Formats: sequence, C-alpha cells, structure tokens
Amino acid sequence: MCVVCGCSETGTSKPDSSPEVHPATGDLHFGAGPARVSVPGLTQQRTIKIEEDVLGANNVIATQNRAHFAAHGVRALNLVSSPGSGKTTLLCATIHALKAHAPNVDVAVIEGDQQTSFDADRIRATGAPAIQVNTGKGCHLDAPMVAQAFAQLSTHEHAHKHSHAHAHPHDHSHDDDHHNHGHEYGHHHDHDHGHEHHSHGAQSLLFIENVGNLVCPALWDLGEEAKVAILSVTEGEDKPLKYPDMFAAAQLMILNKIDLLPHLSFDVARCKDYARRVNPGITILELSATTGEGMQAWLDWLLEAPAHHHHASDEQHARQTRIAQLEAELAQLKAENPEPPRSPAARGSLPPEGARFALGRPGGES
Repeated sequence: MCVVCGCSETGTSKPDSSPEVHPATGDLHFGAGPARVSVPGLTQQRTIKIEEDVLGANNVIATQNRAHFAAHGVRALNLVSSPGSGKTTLLCATIHALKAHAPNVDVAVIEGDQQTSFDADRIRATGAPAIQVNTGKGCHLDAPMVAQAFAQLSTHEHAHKHSHAHAHPHDHSHDDDHHNHGHEYGHHHDHDHGHEHHSHGAQSLLFIENVGNLVCPALWDLGEEAKVAILSVTEGEDKPLKYPDMFAAAQLMILNKIDLLPHLSFDVARCKDYARRVNPGITILELSATTGEGMQAWLDWLLEAPAHHHHASDEQHARQTRIAQLEAELAQLKAENPEPPRSPAARGSLPPEGARFALGRPGGES
C-alpha cells in the first residue's frame, strides 16, 4: 500500500472532498485538491502531512545514498517506465556495448520488481553484478531499499574478489568480458587495456531499474544523479501528458523500440512535443535495443563528464522545490480564505489536452 501515491487497500471510506466534474462529459478529476490526490478516509491536510513525513524520512536516506555514491565514484541512474517498455533488454544491450566500447567502466545493477528475480538473472547472465529487490505489494523502490541493495552489491563483489584472488593467485589480469569481476564495485582501479578511455566521464555506473510504474516512482528520490524515463513506441505518444510527473522529474527520455515504428502509427514529433510541454529541458534520445540504432548516443550520454548532469539536476531540484513551496503556500491561503461555492459550470471545466499538468504531485496541476 502506498498512501502517498493514493493507492489504498481500503475503498469504502467516504472521500474527503468531491472531485471536479466536467459539465459536458461527467469526467471526474480527484487531483484538484491541495494534496493533488484523494485518499479514502484522509483529509487533504492529513494526506499532505503524511506525504511530507514519509518523503522527508526517505529523502534523508537518499541524501546519504548520494554522498555514498559520490564517495565510491559511482554515477547512479534511476531507470523508470511502465511495465514492458524494454528496460531490462536495454540494460543488457548497454552492458554489452560498454564492455566493447568502454571496458574501463565498472557497471552494476539494482533490479526492482514486486516478485521474482527474472530481471536480475538476465543481468547477471551478461557478467555484470546485480541485486534483485522485491517490493511485495510496494509499487516503487525507496532510498532505504537502494541503500541496502548497494551494500549487498559491495559485500557480494568483495566476496567474489576474495574468491577470485585465491583461485588465480598467479594472474590478476582480466579480459574484457570479466573485467568487472575483479573489483569491489564502486572502487575504480586503473587498468590499461589499450582501449579508448573516457577519463573525464563516468568510471562506475549503477543502474537502478525501478518497478514498472509511471506514477509512484516520480516522487521518490533514491539518491540518483538523474531519472531516465524509458518510453516504448508501442505505448502511444501521449504518455508524457497522461503521466506528467514522471516526465517532469526525468532528465532524459529514451524513445525505445524504434525498430517497430514502421508497424505503428506512433508520431515521434508529437511525443517529443508533449514531453517538452511537461519538461522543456528534457533530453530525448531515440533508440532500439534490438538493432542497436541510437546506442552510441546513449553511451555518449552515459560517459559524459558528470558535471554537466549535476548542473541540470541541481536546476531541476531547485525548480521542483520552488513548485512544492508555492503549492504549500497556495494550500495555506485556500485554508485561510475558503472560496465561496461555485456552480458546476464555473468549477468543472477542464482545459484542453496537455494544458494542465503537475510538476510535483501525481494527478495535479501546475
């Protein structure tokens, strides 16, 4: 159950507030209140307080994670998408491509799913270390989960390194396919393999594949440097407007499975336009994990000097913080100065598609 996201196991309690009703169609908008979400049995003010408490506790650990990653020389990326977008397939292809083009870069993966270790098993089959995190009924990863998984990665890699050293006491060299196995993850060692080195970019990459969900993970900081939203062209070009919080929180959007475009009516230009309505500064890449088209641009982004991404992330964080402050001030003003009742026609009219979207909370408005 995720109270903050509005997913409740109980559905019989009387709602705290009535939704906005479209006068022509009867469509209901439950995200119009100060909390931007309706939770059965909770007032809007109580919902806001719970969200502040829960996310505040999470953000303390996220800040610690971010410092821990930096101390280990790790660039952490939070991969978010709906189920079936191709995240794991993209990660497997990315790991193989990095081995070929940037073998000095250590890679590890934290896999998030409600059940099974299928995805982590696929990652481990590439030779990269991976830890599966099963959330049970949880709809997203949180910072404490990532902290424990990262510690488990380090423990596992240390044990592997110790075992490897005893098994091969006479030879500490590694070929490209096993380069990552000789190191405790997060600690870069200089080895010259005669390949191109990105000395000013990432040396250790941690991919955090979140639970497939375009709603809840938008709110939760894991300590990552950036969120990467993956959108399959089989999903429809309107996803950025339907799920605006996720695309507003992402620094990069990958349009995946572009090899299928000849068989679909997906409008690439329209999708990009929708994404930029929600997030004008978002970077967009077109990619096919199956054919490899667009893979080089993705690798270039991954291996860029982190300073550029930190600057963009700082701006995004500052914008989100300011929006949250304004929303809180607006909620306080509404509480102190309640509006007089309005007719349905005055309150119910909804704006054109895409004209209203939230940058801070699911289902809300700017």
